[in-house]
Amino acid sequence: MTKLSNRKNMPYFSEQTFQNQDFSITSLTPGEYDNCQFLQCKFSGLNLNGFSFENCSFKNCDLSNLKVPGVAFRNIKFEGCKMLGIHFHSANPFLLEFSFQSCQLDYCSFYNLQLKKSKFLNCRMLEADFTQADLSSADFQGTDLSGVVFNRTVLEKTDFRNAQGFRLDPELNRIKGARFDLDGLPGLLGKYGIKVG
Repeated sequence: MTKLSNRKNMPYFSEQTFQNQDFSITSLTPGEYDNCQFLQCKFSGLNLNGFSFENCSFKNCDLSNLKVPGVAFRNIKFEGCKMLGIHFHSANPFLLEFSFQSCQLDYCSFYNLQLKKSKFLNCRMLEADFTQADLSSADFQGTDLSGVVFNRTVLEKTDFRNAQGFRLDPELNRIKGARFDLDGLPGLLGKYGIKVG
């Protein structure tokens, strides 16, 4: 269903499925997308300035180098997507909520974002940046966090079980109640030169 939304007379798309579309060739119409599905679509390099996505899912899509200034992401699910180098910190922070499963998120920036209870499950996030982000009760189970920056990050009750490659300084980050397994302790204690096992 397509109609005009109340906001800036932008087109409104509801409960539509977009499949196998290359939006770098046929551009995606600027507007508000609610309860829409994007399956095996290509968004790489697009500028989605001003778009709004609510209750949408992206599955097996390529969103690498996507530009997201002012974009609203509300209750969005990404699954099996390639998402290299996205600066999520430029998105609209109001009611920002998304989850990632089996996604490639290398070099993405989540600087200073409120990401409480966000899920990053079985992902690869090489050198992503979470400086000053709030990741309270977030879930990183099974994710490769090699080179990820945690600096003045809130990680209280965050789940790092089965996560690999992470290094975080307990003196620079708030980690009360965070969950680690034994394999993760070297990433937590590395700066102290402590050997585990």
